[in-house]
Amino acid sequence: MSQTTRILFALIVGIAVGIGGARMGWSGAAAIAEPIGNLWLDSLRMTVVPLVVSLLITGIARAADSARGGKLALRSVLLFVTLLWLVTLIAAFLVPALLRLWPLPAEAAAALNAALGQTTQAVGAAPGLADFLKSIIPTNPIAAAADDAMLPLILFATLFAIAVTRLEPEARDRITGLFSAIEQAMLEIVNWVLWIAPIGVFALAFVVGMKAGTAAIGALAHYIVIVSCAGLAAWALAYPMAVFGGRVRLRDFVRAVAPAQAVALSTQSSLASLPAMLRGCQQLGVATEVAGVPLPIAVAIFRVTSPAMNLAVALYVAHWMGISLSAGAIAAGAVVAAITTMGSISLPGQVSFLTSVTPIALAMGVPLHPLALLIAVEMIPDLVRTIGNVTMDVAATTALGRRQQEDLSHL
Repeated sequence: MSQTTRILFALIVGIAVGIGGARMGWSGAAAIAEPIGNLWLDSLRMTVVPLVVSLLITGIARAADSARGGKLALRSVLLFVTLLWLVTLIAAFLVPALLRLWPLPAEAAAALNAALGQTTQAVGAAPGLADFLKSIIPTNPIAAAADDAMLPLILFATLFAIAVTRLEPEARDRITGLFSAIEQAMLEIVNWVLWIAPIGVFALAFVVGMKAGTAAIGALAHYIVIVSCAGLAAWALAYPMAVFGGRVRLRDFVRAVAPAQAVALSTQSSLASLPAMLRGCQQLGVATEVAGVPLPIAVAIFRVTSPAMNLAVALYVAHWMGISLSAGAIAAGAVVAAITTMGSISLPGQVSFLTSVTPIALAMGVPLHPLALLIAVEMIPDLVRTIGNVTMDVAATTALGRRQQEDLSHL
């Protein structure tokens, strides 16, 4: 049984046993299960800061190395970065609008809040521009890390990573090698924690099932739909990108990308879909030597649906918890979502979910407890993520290929 299946099974059984326990009067069981679940969640949280910082530094280093590969490579990196920010901006407006049109039922939200020990709260009025700018500059990066001040910490890590790329190769390799080793060590700890995830998820799901009942099931289904919509919006951008940027007919693009989408659906892996993506680009008239530059960059460094869906998760949790987010809080989450995406690219689903969503939630002041339940159903939105990424990778490569042909024709 795969890790994903084990965690999902623990969630389902935990909720079911919790609902049954509530009907049988097991009132004291929740007091035992809740500390177990919280202990597991805290063990995940302790890895977030060193893991996110190391992933961000190594991710930016990889992007810089790719951009040094020539004009086409640089153009590819710039296009993918632009797309990441664009889809994040779309999600920042789309998800709150969807939640206003189709909110989680108030009774279900109240029951879930009670189950997780949360109360409705409101984020204060948005600070002025001067105060906001002052708050994102960390006078002490170590203190920012200790206080879970993710936006200033990520800003510092980003500037540090960019500075590292400007060093001489020997010094640059030493620093990136150090952070790569930290990354691998932290991932090993995360894998240990995820190995016992079924216990932690079962404990938390048991508490939720006991206190919230069947409302938990409806909330998870509602969550899957809302977050998937954010991914579908990013996915949908691929088609105008191919038609207008790549100048191919929509029917031809749909036919060419279908095999890669099928592989993505069956494997949930963009890397496994790479050969099919190359064949699709060839069918659309992109030379192999041209497609061979942006596609590996996209697979190795960028996932276009991730910032939109990761931000959607944090926005949904805020809605779930009854937290009223200011425009500044949403903007902070959007910035963190776009920047941290580059660091989580080749990680397993649960690890990527943890390293990507947790910093966004912390930057927005959103509780982390619900993430332990949502990680169990990530396998469903992850299908949307992977297919959307593959589709956009082919579309962007087609557009880049068309631009490359135009450049050659002018020589």
